[in-house]
Amino acid sequence: MVLDDKLASCMKCGFCQAFCPVFNTTGKEGDVTRGKIALVENLAHLIIQDPEAVNEKLSRCLLCGGCQFSCPSGVPTLEIFMEARAIVTAYLGLSPVKKAIFRKLLPSPRVVDTLLRAGSPFQKLLLKDEQNPQKTACAPLLKSLFGDRHMPLLSDKPLRSKVGKVDRPAGKSGLRVAFFPGCMGDKIYTGVSEACLKVFEHHGVGVFLSDNFACCGIPALVSGDREGVEKMIEHNLGILSRTHFDYIVTPCSSCTMTIKEYWPEMSRNLPASVQETAKKFGAKAIDINAFLVDVLGVHPEGPAKGGLKVTYHQSRHLKKSLGVSKQPRELINMNKNCELVEMVEPDRCCGCGGRVHPDQHHPAPV
Repeated sequence: MVLDDKLASCMKCGFCQAFCPVFNTTGKEGDVTRGKIALVENLAHLIIQDPEAVNEKLSRCLLCGGCQFSCPSGVPTLEIFMEARAIVTAYLGLSPVKKAIFRKLLPSPRVVDTLLRAGSPFQKLLLKDEQNPQKTACAPLLKSLFGDRHMPLLSDKPLRSKVGKVDRPAGKSGLRVAFFPGCMGDKIYTGVSEACLKVFEHHGVGVFLSDNFACCGIPALVSGDREGVEKMIEHNLGILSRTHFDYIVTPCSSCTMTIKEYWPEMSRNLPASVQETAKKFGAKAIDINAFLVDVLGVHPEGPAKGGLKVTYHQSRHLKKSLGVSKQPRELINMNKNCELVEMVEPDRCCGCGGRVHPDQHHPAPV
């Protein structure tokens, strides 16, 4: 479906207002999906008139998928905004810094690892540890760039340094997965990835884990850099094509969404063989929670009661883009030492999308 056809499916009903976290924070019509679609409809004229303003408006979107998930007309809003950003980026061009990051560094994971290993010991010189439960830090010296945003610290060792390459055949489950930890699972939340590997071993699931996976491509994708995305897709497909697996399992819903939906979409300008591979592997992508519950059949006997009260905030990409909602709750209920208590608006956007896009400086709606 071409961009014009996607735009024509929007009835301008405004139903998306109730589901847009940015609009709920600012109250500006230009920040809601309907307003941005009106902007994209006039893109050819406005991009010549004031391309920077167009870019700023399109960037004021966290790409959480709430509008698309709730749209009564089924408008593919995420695809529309991705394509529009690519058009604007092609017109304006990328900054030298972004070109270096998206087209040189991120498609070359070994170079990234070397830089991060060298820089990790010095991160506390720039980041001030706030001693909060999330173990995040702010950057007072870089306030002009990041404001008061908090960010997680890099792990002392990336996952690939801890476990290296894994190539284990299927066990009692008869299944073998390609485990894609993503940048967060490899460099920051390594404990989550290690827990996934233990769960695979416990259930007799064979695992392929490369020590050379690149970024899934979503940072370049949301910045409109098609060339950078294509390089990361080709790099990862080259690795995955050399082995056999039944599923691509990731602990990051943004990675799952990108592999499942955007690798096939963003491969349209690549050779036909690459396009087919992207489609084939995209169909195999699944979130770790859905894999455990829906594929392996892991279920609790019943809701746990009387334990430590915990709540759960779910990723919008996980629910809105992948339709995974009950599975994480079922896994929490398997822990007899915990009692799940639902929070108010458990799927309200956490604002992390504002950290993904380098040009977004609006307040994160948390």
